[in-house]
Amino acid sequence: METKTIEFLGDFYNGSFQRAKNPDDTWQISSPSDKKDTVICPEASFQHIEEAVASARRAFPSWAHLGLEKRKEYFQRLIEIYQKYENEMAETIARETGKPLWEAQTEAKALSGKINVTINHSLKRVSEEKVPDALPGVDGYVRYKPRGVMAVLGPFNFPAHLPNGHIVPALLTGNTVVFKPSDKTAAVGQLMAKMFAEAEFPEGVFNLVQGRGETGKRLVASHQVDGILFTGSYEVGLKIKQETLTHYWKILALEMGGKNSAIVWEDADLEKAVYENIVGAYLTSGQRCSATSKIILHKSIADTFLENFYETAKKLTIGHWKENAFMGALVSADSVDNYLRFQEIAKREGAECIMRGKALDLSPSGNYVTPSIYKIKEFDPKSVYQQTEIFGPSVSIYTVNDLETAFAIANGSSYGLVHSVFTKDRSIYEKALLDIRVGLVNWNRTTNGASSKLPFGGMKKSGNDRPSADFAVYYCTVPVASLEDLNPFSKEKMFPGISYQFHQK
Repeated sequence: METKTIEFLGDFYNGSFQRAKNPDDTWQISSPSDKKDTVICPEASFQHIEEAVASARRAFPSWAHLGLEKRKEYFQRLIEIYQKYENEMAETIARETGKPLWEAQTEAKALSGKINVTINHSLKRVSEEKVPDALPGVDGYVRYKPRGVMAVLGPFNFPAHLPNGHIVPALLTGNTVVFKPSDKTAAVGQLMAKMFAEAEFPEGVFNLVQGRGETGKRLVASHQVDGILFTGSYEVGLKIKQETLTHYWKILALEMGGKNSAIVWEDADLEKAVYENIVGAYLTSGQRCSATSKIILHKSIADTFLENFYETAKKLTIGHWKENAFMGALVSADSVDNYLRFQEIAKREGAECIMRGKALDLSPSGNYVTPSIYKIKEFDPKSVYQQTEIFGPSVSIYTVNDLETAFAIANGSSYGLVHSVFTKDRSIYEKALLDIRVGLVNWNRTTNGASSKLPFGGMKKSGNDRPSADFAVYYCTVPVASLEDLNPFSKEKMFPGISYQFHQK
């Protein structure tokens, strides 16, 4: 695919792309890997928001009544389309986010995989369940029905995979969708809409609106939206909750940030632990909600671990998305500024600099930075550096003598997404499962990476108890309990005090 500017087609609703005659907002997206590469010039139309929501509302009854097996047929076609466009999608993701092509390819391949996992695994969770004799002589049933129109707000770091993780279960369970991609990845969102159009989904089932903050605000505030499925920062998630406080009918599934930790204990396989934590801290240039931000080392192995970690980190390759580098660019110049600002904050707060992060002047010019490592003398819950989600390739190192202190540091964050523990002692892992206040606990594996066959969600500021991935089908549906009484009427079962005589006309 040539790196020429992609034509902006407009918003997608009523089964086709619609471009506004007088857009309310326009902006330009340049590749983080090459500031001279203009990817796309999107537009936003506030009028299109309600038109897209209305399109989804009209399509909902017939899509819901179509039945699961018929809906699966559309998704079998979509699998073929996803696979057909894998290379184009991977290059669009890489170009628009700055992540290396090899990493973008794993995201593009995951799109069709999510459909298979949802059909073959997740939908079992919301299958019909019969409860014999739920009441004496009366059978009960639990069934799940769709909620209605679901608004999906996507992030920039996984602009296809993460929205797809909401969209697929929402549509398969009978909902319709209005998707707003990140304003940093409009081209990826547009390509997703093109794929749904080519798969010939019924008009209004899938809809797309492009825009920045105001578009997102208006979409979540729409009274015709029944659910909001969001992946992004805590700050934006909080605003969504505030904007919808009186919208009692809306379900919110908020996947937010993380300040994740890993404990490396004295009996750990250090060769493996170093590699896994390099991946945890620096994959996607640290721009993952599941990135490893804090590594807590047992004192006896701290020097060996840190020496190997530092030597590996300083040799990580960084470069343009077309190169086979490990790290690509940060998504924006603002992200670079924020990352560099936290280098100064760490220094000001007394952290020992093992490896300082800096901006890189590469060719072509992009938003490149080097990894950073800071050794923390003492955990401080009031520290800005230790508590803030930086969303860049920075990791802090702590040294402890006992598990109690290690767990206190791990739990000392206002976030609670994922934790990793490296040890051969299963009892330590089992203690972490119970005592570390997070939604995911990994044993001898990085905090990064998750399975679509498992739930994905956090505690505290990381989420609102609506885990996604395998559990997404739950927030996309309403459980309906039924008592089915097929017995004839019996006067012997009448309550006392009722004088009832039925007269047949």
